Amino acid sequence: MIPVSTFAGKTIAVFGLGGSGIATAKSLLEGGASVIVWDDNPESVARARADGVEAADLRETDWNEIDALVLSPGVPLTHPRPHWSVDLAHTAGVEVIGDVELFARERRARAPTAPFVAVTGTNGKSTTTALIAHVLESAGRDTQMGGNIGKAVLSLAPPQPGRHYVVECSSYQIDLAPTFDPSVGILLNLSPDHLDRHGTMANYVAVKKRLAAGSETAIVGVDDAHCRAIADRLEKDGRKVIRISVAHALDDGFFADGAALMRASSGRAEKLLSLQGIGALRGRHNAQNALAAAAACLSCGLTVAEVEAGFKSFPGLAHRMEQVARRGHVLFVNDSKATNADAAAPALSSFPRIYWIAGGLPKQGGIESLKPFFPRIAKAYLVGEATPAFAAALKGETDYEISGTIDAAVEHAARDAASDPAEEAVVLLSPACASFDQFRNFEVRGDAFRAAVLSLPDIEPIGEKRG
Repeated sequence: MIPVSTFAGKTIAVFGLGGSGIATAKSLLEGGASVIVWDDNPESVARARADGVEAADLRETDWNEIDALVLSPGVPLTHPRPHWSVDLAHTAGVEVIGDVELFARERRARAPTAPFVAVTGTNGKSTTTALIAHVLESAGRDTQMGGNIGKAVLSLAPPQPGRHYVVECSSYQIDLAPTFDPSVGILLNLSPDHLDRHGTMANYVAVKKRLAAGSETAIVGVDDAHCRAIADRLEKDGRKVIRISVAHALDDGFFADGAALMRASSGRAEKLLSLQGIGALRGRHNAQNALAAAAACLSCGLTVAEVEAGFKSFPGLAHRMEQVARRGHVLFVNDSKATNADAAAPALSSFPRIYWIAGGLPKQGGIESLKPFFPRIAKAYLVGEATPAFAAALKGETDYEISGTIDAAVEHAARDAASDPAEEAVVLLSPACASFDQFRNFEVRGDAFRAAVLSLPDIEPIGEKRG
C-alpha cells in the first residue's frame, strides 16, 4: 500500500467503493487524512464500514469541510451528465481527482526520479503494460505493475528511487489526473470508444492526449490519424516524442519490418530484434505492443539484449491469445477475451491453419466482418446461443459442426487438428461472443477451455499453470 501523505490533515471524500475506492480510502487514512466514503450501492457502503472506513451520505455532508473528492473511474465525471457527487464538489469549489492522480502526487513527493511508465490507447493497453513490466522484472529491476490492470495503483509498494512503476490507464483515470507526469507515456492507438462517457470523439482524443502531453518522453503509435496529429502537435510544442508504426517505415522512431523490430534515426534504420518464434507476440497488433514496450524499456535504461530476453520469456496474458499447450504439431490457444467479432480478428489473422471454437451470447453484427479470415479456418466448432447465426454465416464458406459445449468442441477440434498435414495447426478459442449464455464471464469460459485442453492425453502445457 502507498500511504498518501500529501493529504495528511485534510478531509477527503471518496465516492465509489469498488476495489480501487476501498484501496484509496485506506491509503488516505494511512497517510493521515480524514476520509468520508459513500456509494450509491448500500452493499458497498456496508462493506466499507465493515472494513473500518467511515461512511456518510455525501449529500448530507458539509462540503465546506471537504478538501478534495476522489472519484472512482467508473463514475461519470462529465457525460452523459456529471454524477451528483461531482455537482456538489464543483458547487463547493472542491477539486475532483482520481487514485492515479494521488499516485502521481505521492511519487513527486517521495521519489520523483522513480521511473514511471504509463500506458493508454483504445486497444493493446493490457498486453503492453504486462510486457513492459515483465521485461523490466526479467532484467532485475524493482518493478510494480497496476492501475487499470491487476492491482489498484495505490495498492502498490510505496515510491522509492529505482523502483519502476508500469501503470495501465483508462481514459476515465486520465480524466481524473490533472497533474499526471509519467517518465514515459505510451499512446498506442485511438478509435471510437467510451463515447457515452466522453460525449464526442474529440473529447475522447483530448483526454487520451493528456497522458502523452504530460510525459517526459511520449511514445505514440502513428498508424491512425488521431495519434499522428497528437505526435505532430507534441513535437511542435517541443516535447520529446518517439513514434512507432507497424504500417510503414519511419525516418525517426521504431517500426516493424515483418517480424523484425527496427529503430531509425535521421533516415538510417537498424534491426533491434526479431519477434520470430515468440508465440505470445504473434500478429500485427502484438508487433505494435512490442514496439512500444521496446521503446519504453530502452528509455528506462535497459539494453537491447535485456529487452529481447524479456520478450522471449513473456507468457502473454491469460485469455488473450494465451498459449495453453501443445500436442505434437497442434497448438491450443485461449482467446476467450474476444467477446465480439472485432476482438476476434487479431487472433484469426495470426494463424494460417485454424480449428476455430466460436459462439456464445451473440453480439450485434455477428461474424460478417470476419469473412476475410474464413479461408484460414479448417473447421469451426460452434457453441452456445450464437450457433444458428454463425452456422448461417459459415455455410458455403468453410466446414463447421455444432458442438454445443466447450468440452465437446475441444475434444473434436483436437482430434481433427491432429490429422491436419500443415506444419502447425491451431485449436483456437476466440468466441466472437459474450459468455453469459453458458458462463459467468469470459475468464470462467477461458478457464473451462484450458481445463478441457489440459485433460487431453499426451498434452504438453506451455508456461505456468493458471487457474
